Amino acid sequence: MIYEDILDSLRKEYRLRVIPASQHGFDLISNDYMGLAARSREFEEEFKKRRADIPNSASASRLLQRDQSIHNRLEEHLNDLYGKHTLLMNSGYHANVGALSSLSIPGTLIVSDKLIHASMIDGIRLGKGDSARFAHNDMDMLRKILVNKAAQYRCVIIAVESVYSMDGDLAPLKELVEIKKEFPNTLLYVDEAHAFGVFGERGLGLAEELGLLPEIDILIVTLGKAAAGYGAFIATSDKLHSYFVNCARSFIFSTALPPSMIEWNALMIEKLLEMKDERKRLHELSAWFRGEVKNITGKECQSRSQIIPIHAGRAEKAIAMAEALRNEGIDALPIRRPTVAAGTERLRLSLSAAHTREMLTKVIESIKNCF
Repeated sequence: MIYEDILDSLRKEYRLRVIPASQHGFDLISNDYMGLAARSREFEEEFKKRRADIPNSASASRLLQRDQSIHNRLEEHLNDLYGKHTLLMNSGYHANVGALSSLSIPGTLIVSDKLIHASMIDGIRLGKGDSARFAHNDMDMLRKILVNKAAQYRCVIIAVESVYSMDGDLAPLKELVEIKKEFPNTLLYVDEAHAFGVFGERGLGLAEELGLLPEIDILIVTLGKAAAGYGAFIATSDKLHSYFVNCARSFIFSTALPPSMIEWNALMIEKLLEMKDERKRLHELSAWFRGEVKNITGKECQSRSQIIPIHAGRAEKAIAMAEALRNEGIDALPIRRPTVAAGTERLRLSLSAAHTREMLTKVIESIKNCF
């Protein structure tokens, strides 16, 4: 059968994926960047008091749901935080696919960074508009595309991530805002999945840290990483909020997030807003760790965040490195095609505010042993 042939090819290329067994070593895998998920039992009593008789299922989409009070309350809180209109979505994937596919209509050009997340790529592909890509963080190439094409379209959307999920480097948001202003009818779309909770005075993301929240037209924020919850939200203008309610198919045709989950998300966001000291400590820890990795590999680390890649260059080598670390009691999974390009296979290490320098010093010694 053709599907078995595909599996055989994946196996030969060291790309066959399986759902890993439960991990029990030192965690460098999860996106629990602020350590909230690891501490979730601390908040059980507080959550029980808050949830009271809140149901565990919405039982319908938001457009058909009877009781909107819990969802509305969280959206209103997010509206106040961002100074925008927010719309809860079922996941970051739902948010990107729904938003970008609905925006990509005839007369629209979406210009995206080549390293955007798969959910953004899928949303663009599902749409009926035109698209173009620029080399990663290459502002000169982006500007050339816009000079040559922007005037031909009613709307142009620049789509990027603020923190890139595989390299941990940052988008040049200030320059992107300036470029956007040079071209009429251009919107800036930023996925803050890996920045929310980690960057900014209140943890609202890189746009907040750089003072650019009013300048970003569409923000996508996930709640299943640093916020230790589930779901996502879109933060945008009043008109685009209404547009997504009416045109984003992943919103219209999905059962809404469970009200009990919404209440948990609200509690975790409250905790996240207060974690200023933890954010500072995580940034200091990440900077130190990146320096230690550079000392081992002899290569400059492009990351400027809590996501730190160690490049292997081949799938089999990445697998071997992960296995070696597992033998040292450290959980770090290999990243291979199609998640990253061929020849850039790697380990992706995720640091957390729950880590300490003492813990990570032991990790560094184990990485040295692997090399």
